[in-house]
Amino acid sequence: MTMHPLRSCFSVLFVVYLLQCKLFFVHCILDPLDFLALQSVRKSLDDMPGSNFFASWDFTSDPCNFAGVYCESDRVIALNLGDPRAGSPGLIGRLDPAIGKLSSLTELSVVPGRIMGSLPQSISQLKDLRFLAISRNFLSGGIPATLGQLRNLKTLDLSYNQLTGDIPRSIGTIPGLSNVILSHNRISGSVPPFLSETLTRLELKHNELSGSISPTSLPPSLQYLSLSWNRLSGPVDLLLIRLDRLNYLDLSVNQFSGCIPSRIFTFPITNLQLQRNSFSGPVQPGGEVAIPTVDLSYNRLSGGVSPMFSTVQNLYLNNNRFIGQVPGSFVDRLMDASIQVLYLQHNYLTGMQINPTVEIPLSSSLCLQYNCMVPPIQTPCPLKAGKQRTRPTAQCNEWRG
Repeated sequence: MTMHPLRSCFSVLFVVYLLQCKLFFVHCILDPLDFLALQSVRKSLDDMPGSNFFASWDFTSDPCNFAGVYCESDRVIALNLGDPRAGSPGLIGRLDPAIGKLSSLTELSVVPGRIMGSLPQSISQLKDLRFLAISRNFLSGGIPATLGQLRNLKTLDLSYNQLTGDIPRSIGTIPGLSNVILSHNRISGSVPPFLSETLTRLELKHNELSGSISPTSLPPSLQYLSLSWNRLSGPVDLLLIRLDRLNYLDLSVNQFSGCIPSRIFTFPITNLQLQRNSFSGPVQPGGEVAIPTVDLSYNRLSGGVSPMFSTVQNLYLNNNRFIGQVPGSFVDRLMDASIQVLYLQHNYLTGMQINPTVEIPLSSSLCLQYNCMVPPIQTPCPLKAGKQRTRPTAQCNEWRG
């Protein structure tokens, strides 16, 4: 009976390992399958110039003492590939499918480097995996739908790669997901429903996602939501009013439409980014807005500027269709330097009651140009505001009409 070549290779390698252990009086207990899997992982990867991560990976010694390898009993439970120190050059090569043989693995991470090729389907065999992070490399191809079989997964971070295709719906069904970070790839298709009631962070920015998002597709547990720089569209008001635990929201540079719900301004958000969409209608918060930074610029918002926004430190309302007078509360807070940025340019505003001789605090920026008024005070504006101080009268009359 002829022995299978792989089994023969494994037998020789593991016998050598055991002989070396006895020779050097090392207590070696690593499971044979884990030993062989680590060897395959090592053969498919190398240190980039300047990295010495694999210097300790000497298979004549106990692999549980290798850099980035963590064992419990006779199994590898965590594999952190690459030097985690800031500025480390990282690794180069591909992820060997044998990594799926590390069946007790709960954590798998790879530092930024030049890991290429696709994400091995075999990773879906790691049923105990809770943490999967392979960001800032060159992974390509699709996200395996079989990752949905990782029912214990808490964190999935595949950001800053070259992944394509859609986000498999199976990933959204993982019950205990806490963090999904897939930003800066080339992922297309729609945003699937996420059913996890513990999901707190969802980052999908800088992809090619499109379509609308169902009001019930994201759980109320979300605290951090970033969908910017995609091609997503449709209304989001019914979705947003459910996400009242958000402390960060960035939907900028999409094609979202409809109204901005006033309730969103009561959420514990520190940074609200809704710029460069197609939101329309008036914006009327129910009370003073405590969000430090609010950016609603480059939309189709209309009506008057609410005085409730005067408590915002950095407020961007430029390039909309706001009309009427700027409320006096903005002037008061500008003068006491409570407002750091107030951008109102490129609207249809008709006045602001401010003394033309007053000096705005150096720490504050105000821009009023290209409205239906001569700016009562001359202040430096960003270059994108252009050189025209006022909007043509014909445009203002047409808008009033």
